[in-house]
Amino acid sequence: MDDVIGGVHGTAAAGFEAVRDAFVRNFGERGERGAAVAVYRDGRKVVDLWGGTKDVDGVADGSGTGAEPWEHGTAQIVRSATKGVAAAALLLLHQRGDLDLDAPVGAYWPEFKARGKEHVLVRHVLAHRAGVPALDRPLTPAEALDPDLAAAAVAAQAPFWEPGTGHGYHAHTYGWLTGELVRRVTGRPVGEWIAAEIARPLGLDLWVGLPGAEAARAGRVGRIEPPEAAGGLRVRPKRNVADAYADPASLTRRAFGTIDPTPDENDPAYRAAALPASNGIATADALARFYAALIGEVDGGTRLFTPETAEAARTEASSGPDRVLVVNTRFGLGYMLHGGASPLLGPGSFGHPGRGGALGFADPESGVAFGYVTNGLAKGVTADPRAQALVRAVRSAL
Repeated sequence: MDDVIGGVHGTAAAGFEAVRDAFVRNFGERGERGAAVAVYRDGRKVVDLWGGTKDVDGVADGSGTGAEPWEHGTAQIVRSATKGVAAAALLLLHQRGDLDLDAPVGAYWPEFKARGKEHVLVRHVLAHRAGVPALDRPLTPAEALDPDLAAAAVAAQAPFWEPGTGHGYHAHTYGWLTGELVRRVTGRPVGEWIAAEIARPLGLDLWVGLPGAEAARAGRVGRIEPPEAAGGLRVRPKRNVADAYADPASLTRRAFGTIDPTPDENDPAYRAAALPASNGIATADALARFYAALIGEVDGGTRLFTPETAEAARTEASSGPDRVLVVNTRFGLGYMLHGGASPLLGPGSFGHPGRGGALGFADPESGVAFGYVTNGLAKGVTADPRAQALVRAVRSAL
């Protein structure tokens, strides 16, 4: 039954009422415009909530433009939360025996061996250790949408450090690296492969390359500023982090500026392209259900990862100072791990945030899988206050 409390629709199972309360407070205290959250436990959905307007520029009382309400099937761009899906593609190919994580990337993609990258391993790509988080010449938005051109640019790039010796967040290039590996191994475009091998078997409303027939389901996204009275939840980065983002010559700025100018994320052409680092579009339920299938059966049926693959995904492969994010980060194979830079549910959790808000993760110890999507993109790469309020509520329910 669809309950309506504080303008929020959906249900929270007994014991998970705190998640509903936190979700309601996000609208009143943290500037939420439109959002949804879903939680699975042991493969069964226990939280399914949504509220606000479909478009970030909507007005909840029905006045003005963009007042269409957020509905149960509303989807949003999830930015880097897409990386968790891209990682699953490579890990599933490995699980099936089609991809060796310890093989050089150049074994599958010979052009990539250029300029000192012949020893980059597939696992280095997943753990952000490949050394190519940026390009000497940024791509235009039109160039970035051409998978052949973008892959060729990454293949021709000299590494910024000796691959495998350190890690740095590959904000955009991660998508071209993983996407080209999928194409080279399977012969199929990455978005098509994800649709056939991950989304359809699980019944996910999740796309990397939004089909025209589904375009009307995706709301408009945009930047928001949290209220000043958000109780200290406004993100204030340390000075060295702020300086790195402000310096056009820093690796931080160059990594996030690999596409220049910044693409319009509401552009239908951008949404229709397959950028597995940044432009996946999903419902909250799809994100949560995806992660539930990484750690167990969903609704008594399909699961994606074997226990061995799930363990590999969350085994620490990179930790310490991140050459791009300028903070200490922890990565497994394709997934951020619980830590100060990306707080999840507990020490064994693995998942991926999307810059500005979205978050998906799994916690095998508790059997919890979590998905949160929003149309209001706030400042900050990880640890969005709205998502963190919901994670704390989940933790309190266990």
